[in-house]
Amino acid sequence: MKNTAVAFREAKGQKKLVMLTAYDYSTARVMDAAGVDALLVGDSLGMVMLGHEDTLSVTLDDMARHCAAVARGAQKALVVCDMPFMSYHTGVEDCVRNAGRLVGEGRAQAVKLEGGADFAAEVRALVRASVPVMGHLGLTPQSVNALGGYRVQGKSAAAAKKLLDDARALQDAGAFALVLECVPAALAARITAVLEIPVIGIGAGPGCDGQVLVWQDMAGMNSGHLPRFVKRFGEVDCALRDAVQNYAREVRAGAFPADEHCYPLPQDVEKILKKLK
Repeated sequence: MKNTAVAFREAKGQKKLVMLTAYDYSTARVMDAAGVDALLVGDSLGMVMLGHEDTLSVTLDDMARHCAAVARGAQKALVVCDMPFMSYHTGVEDCVRNAGRLVGEGRAQAVKLEGGADFAAEVRALVRASVPVMGHLGLTPQSVNALGGYRVQGKSAAAAKKLLDDARALQDAGAFALVLECVPAALAARITAVLEIPVIGIGAGPGCDGQVLVWQDMAGMNSGHLPRFVKRFGEVDCALRDAVQNYAREVRAGAFPADEHCYPLPQDVEKILKKLK
């Protein structure tokens, strides 16, 4: 049975929720078969798929295209799509219109947007338009310039209170779940306990209702610097590099393709072919 935003919300307190990013059909199909609860088509695709230095260059067209590919590969997992930078910042009408594209063209089952109480009106409007919304607080990458870099959030009493207030505001506006990124574990656990909706952590400790990671980080596909909160559960880069090196070696040696990889020609046609000049 296909997972839904309603089922995702109702899972709070019943089980730990598993979420990973996905950006294409093939990867989504594998993750879906592995039993993840939700796939996040994150605007992190700007960095891990398109080679940008941050998420700010990602367009609505990018998100709709990648989300549609993921949706085609997800038979059971809930598909959540990020609303990219400036797609919901210019007013409620633009927000609803752009989210509609992600649902209609991208086949998203829900959208995710960054920000707290300042975007409660947008969340309410999306919910009225029957678009489920996942919130995102803490380190919000689209605000990296305003935040002064990729830093842990909520470390002061005032900042912690604001995070809790923002989380409540998103819940009250109708969000069905919340992502908390780069937040001290004790604060994340407190917010999780207070809210009635699931809290998905990324760099927010084990007290959350579930976890999400960028799949390239988790699977060892990213050879660069990794945040402290990332654990490598595999070495996909090594496996892929080995496969490419083996392929290249056999091609250069003339060992591939071998007879078993070739299509035979009917004998009568082969006799005629030998007579051709």
